[in-house]
Amino acid sequence: MAALKQTACDLFGAEGPELDLAGSTDWGIVRGMLEHFESDIELEEFYRVYLQKLSPNLASFAGKVLPGVTSLLDDIADSDAVLGLLTGNIAQGAKAKIDHYGLAGYFSIEVGAYGDDHHDRNQLGPVALERASSKHGIDFQAEQSVVIGDTPKDIACGQAMGAATLAVATGRFSIAELEGFGADLTVADLCDPRVRSFLQ
Repeated sequence: MAALKQTACDLFGAEGPELDLAGSTDWGIVRGMLEHFESDIELEEFYRVYLQKLSPNLASFAGKVLPGVTSLLDDIADSDAVLGLLTGNIAQGAKAKIDHYGLAGYFSIEVGAYGDDHHDRNQLGPVALERASSKHGIDFQAEQSVVIGDTPKDIACGQAMGAATLAVATGRFSIAELEGFGADLTVADLCDPRVRSFLQ
């Protein structure tokens, strides 16, 4: 959020409209800013400035890897499952974040879909499947996939591609709210023992 606002200030002289980052794509967020400021700045120019702001903001942000994440990633890495990032962050922004939190070893940036692939998050699932298939030489199908996220938009993205959805109430949405959006399983965090059986 801070990096996006600082970029807007640098490029437009103001922070711009209120931002809803929960499950949104960077492309969609920046497109909204460009419309707000009636600007013809290219997306790539915005991203260039944003990425310069991102690393110092991550360094000063008191974030942490949430409970159960690392142990689940270890379990997945030891299985024959393929792990990919499906995120609204642009690819280089996603890389900066997983690098910062020490999770880069679990993910290949070549497998996944990102906020610079499409402004509509619900269009990212097929992109992720195609990249995984290309990288591994396996015809991955949506019904064999699970989308894990903490927002209603993550659930909708999984549903749009035909994947199972695992919602985690570690963000701003409660278990009840996430269940209301139709997740196949909703848990308080990834320490819940139901997660492993769900992913098998």
